[in-house]
Amino acid sequence: MMWSNYSAAPFLLTGFLGSEAIHHWISIPFFVIYFSILFGNGTILLLIWSDHGLHEPMYYFLAVLAGTDLGMTLTTMPTVLGVLLLDHREIPQSACFTQSYFIHTLSIVESGVLLAMAYDRFIAIRAPLRYNSILTNSRVMKIGLWVLMRGFLSLVPPILPLYWFPYCRSHVLSHAFCLHQDVMKLACADITFNHIYPVVLVALTFFLDVLIIVFSYILILKTVMGIASGEERAKALNTCVSHISCVLVFYITVIGLTFIHRFGKHAPHVVHITMSYVYFLFPPFMNPIIYSVKTKQIQKSIIRLFSGKK
Repeated sequence: MMWSNYSAAPFLLTGFLGSEAIHHWISIPFFVIYFSILFGNGTILLLIWSDHGLHEPMYYFLAVLAGTDLGMTLTTMPTVLGVLLLDHREIPQSACFTQSYFIHTLSIVESGVLLAMAYDRFIAIRAPLRYNSILTNSRVMKIGLWVLMRGFLSLVPPILPLYWFPYCRSHVLSHAFCLHQDVMKLACADITFNHIYPVVLVALTFFLDVLIIVFSYILILKTVMGIASGEERAKALNTCVSHISCVLVFYITVIGLTFIHRFGKHAPHVVHITMSYVYFLFPPFMNPIIYSVKTKQIQKSIIRLFSGKK
């Protein structure tokens, strides 16, 4: 009976070990970054919603990307700021599993959105005259639904068992948020499936998405190189710069986090923690900036929004 009670005890989140005395100072840059993410992605969504000039497939996918980044931020922000600002470390098990589900789900959704955006650029450059007939509103909605369903359904199998696993080991987690790989190690049960499934899932989502994106850009480059005018080639490639930048930002952080987890076991704990925050904060922070700087239509919409002009 004592064992089952201990099993149901809340988990304890961890901030920056050894720096607890300055957590309130560390929280300041986190607060600024979170605010910037909410403001930047919220502005992108508002622009696409209100500006009819942005009612195109490319911007619909951008809206899903911004929504995904907002979702990731709102999922991690309460516990991260709770630990750093209020030293509130306890999190109920069910809340922890739910947070873990959304964190991993939204990561896969973001990868899927970047793949969909690569498809959009592929059609725009390879078949510009048929762009609107291929990427109809109906097809864009189906692609968006597929991206969401793939993310939300694929994480059910490894997360669901967490709810009935017994937890008799230490309940201390290594981050200020819940991750599947962190939680499953605390279970006193056979977690073989939970070890194997994520590896297969990563191979079938992140790895496969990257391969398809790279292949699509090889075909795009081949098409662009066949354009006679140098000015037209530059114009065509310029429409891909924002997407390529977002792809690099997202997948470089994914690769960096993966390498740290796999090969950096002897690296200081702060390196692991910092890399995990970079993974969750850097892409949502950078994506609105990239599209605001590199996309003229977004720039014009921002000027209209803040100048009050129609």
